[in-house]
Amino acid sequence: MTITQDLTAGPERSRLAKVAAPSAEVPRLIAEAAPRVVVVGDVMLDGWWHGDVRRMCREAPAPVVEVHDREEAPGGAANTALNAACLGAVVSLVAVTGADAAGTSLRRLLERDGVDCSGLLADPDTTTTTKSRIVAGDQIVARLDEAGNGPGQAVQRQLAARLAEVLPSADAVLVCDYGGGTLDGAVRECLLGLLSGRRSGDVDAHGARPPLVVVDAHDVGRWRDLRPDVATPNAEEALRLLVGVAASPDRAALMRAHRQTLLEATGARCVVVTMDRDGTLALPGDDVALGTAQTAGGRGGGGRITDHRTWARPTSEKQASGAGDTFVACLTLGLASGLPAPVALDLAQAAADVVVQRQGTSVCTTADMETYLGGLGNVVIDLEDLVRRVEVYHHEGQRVVLTNGCFDVLHRGHTRFLEQARHLGDALIVAINDDESVRRLKGPDRPINPAADRAAVLAALSCVDHVTVFSQDTAVSVIERLRPDTYAKGGDYSPDTLAETPAVEAYGGEVAILDYVPDHSTSEVVRRIRVNGGD
Repeated sequence: MTITQDLTAGPERSRLAKVAAPSAEVPRLIAEAAPRVVVVGDVMLDGWWHGDVRRMCREAPAPVVEVHDREEAPGGAANTALNAACLGAVVSLVAVTGADAAGTSLRRLLERDGVDCSGLLADPDTTTTTKSRIVAGDQIVARLDEAGNGPGQAVQRQLAARLAEVLPSADAVLVCDYGGGTLDGAVRECLLGLLSGRRSGDVDAHGARPPLVVVDAHDVGRWRDLRPDVATPNAEEALRLLVGVAASPDRAALMRAHRQTLLEATGARCVVVTMDRDGTLALPGDDVALGTAQTAGGRGGGGRITDHRTWARPTSEKQASGAGDTFVACLTLGLASGLPAPVALDLAQAAADVVVQRQGTSVCTTADMETYLGGLGNVVIDLEDLVRRVEVYHHEGQRVVLTNGCFDVLHRGHTRFLEQARHLGDALIVAINDDESVRRLKGPDRPINPAADRAAVLAALSCVDHVTVFSQDTAVSVIERLRPDTYAKGGDYSPDTLAETPAVEAYGGEVAILDYVPDHSTSEVVRRIRVNGGD
């Protein structure tokens, strides 16, 4: 059992199911698949007031901000819906605003980018929740919040009726509960009544499958009875579910140690803990596979992948907001479109990396993703530059892991190995053979993919920090220059058989042999592609 939706309509979804790593073409394929997504939850209008401070207030010790620019953007569930629409989904939003100017602005911004707002009701008895940040230079000086009191019972019944209309045709449902009251009463009863009894793999008389259900909530335990496919608490929210457990600097290790408690507390088939600059950690239940490292014949047998970690790419500090909304929207689209779960997680991390580089509340579009993933090929670094970067890592007390190989046709055995290697340190460097050395090692008909393409695909994996290309048959010269703390290879080797081992041991480094995926080789994958004519 996997958490990826088994959707069969359209060739795009068939192609997405075979993707081993994010690439620049994946966002376009998702947009062409156009999954139908229902977003239900608490919406708000974000405001960003930019100005300058030149003097202090006479009445109190407070700065006077001379505002010169104001921006508005959808926030909360509205931002999630907008991100999903901008990434190609057909989005229906079910939510409530006040019958006020802020609600009108929010509807206009959403409809402008294609969100179906027929389920966005204006309630005259409440106000639209707003969060306005006052920014001077690059510093938030204050935030002004105005919270609505949630919809009344009559409006909740109208929201529930709209939900009942749109849920049967949905590929995915995103529940965004931030405590604003939208998801109380009749709305909650509707969701539980229509979705809690579903089972993965169910097919109705018309061949339809139940939608993927993703819960993003401040109190995700409140939705335990819904039995969501995925729950996405942040680290603080996850820690609150671990009653009596103290916080730890190693948040990922803490969450791994309490995987079962998190799964039971959320009722989810998979819990994805978001950890801002530390990336994310996906923890599936015992009956759920994030994917298997399949054998070359397409069979299971490479071992079940028990968790998946993504790493955020470093960025300068900016006053960004809503990266979590972007992450959960992209993850939902990836899974609903048929991407393998590890690839969907890496893609969602890339989308979050896009928006944290911007100020304010922003969205990630298909074009943004194509540009970002395509540009990752530029992270290929020559050895001299990489030497300087490794020196910085070591100066900061960080451990560097190096591995190498041809990586000609990337498959799940590769991605599983690289994921394990990244866990050994703070930065993972992948050195790949150039085209000429691949021909010497593998034969005149290899590589299938040139070095630039191989490097770009590897760079798109969130677990890979740097890629470099070398021309020798072994990585000895690379090791001697970089002096990594750990040199990692797959389990089909042993330290005694590696030509690189003496070079590592000469400066006191460590050689790590990681799990081997039996019968899973690039050569066999290439053979099958040629035999099957590319299928």
